[in-house]
Amino acid sequence: MAGRECYHCKQWVEEGEAHDCWTTTEAALTRDLSEDLQEAWERLRETAAGFGEQRIYAAHKSIMFSRKSCYFFVRPKKSVLEVCVFLGRALRVPQVRRVDRTSKTKVANVLHIRHRDEVEAPFTDWLQEAYEFNPAPAAKPATARAKPKPARKKARPARKKTPARKAGTQKAKSKKR
Repeated sequence: MAGRECYHCKQWVEEGEAHDCWTTTEAALTRDLSEDLQEAWERLRETAAGFGEQRIYAAHKSIMFSRKSCYFFVRPKKSVLEVCVFLGRALRVPQVRRVDRTSKTKVANVLHIRHRDEVEAPFTDWLQEAYEFNPAPAAKPATARAKPKPARKKARPARKKTPARKAGTQKAKSKKR
């Protein structure tokens, strides 16, 4: 049998068989979760979707929730849902496993969810805060703006005009002597 092992997912792929391990879905990421984690995931997704307009999509091994940019994401693992919430501050509570500054304004707070009952206040309050901290994409303005003035070009100094050289110039005559 001819085939190969995918360098990324380590799955055996037969010759000529289509293989796309990069494309993923929410269902594929949450399919192997335990019943408790499935319920926690459903409650988490339902809570976040209730905040308002946003985009929810799967990317590699995470499920992203974003408005203008991602405001939190979930990494489903065997025994926990690893949730990374982007806020303007570090959370100083026991539920937070790790805190990383991701930019001048954003701080990533990593939490672990093991059961449906953990998806309630204060956790849902932090998700709401992250949703509000991350602004929605700007709508196109209805009014016409004044056109910006084009940048002025700097004037170049004028080049000196020199007469065209003739075949028998002074230099050529001096070399002959």
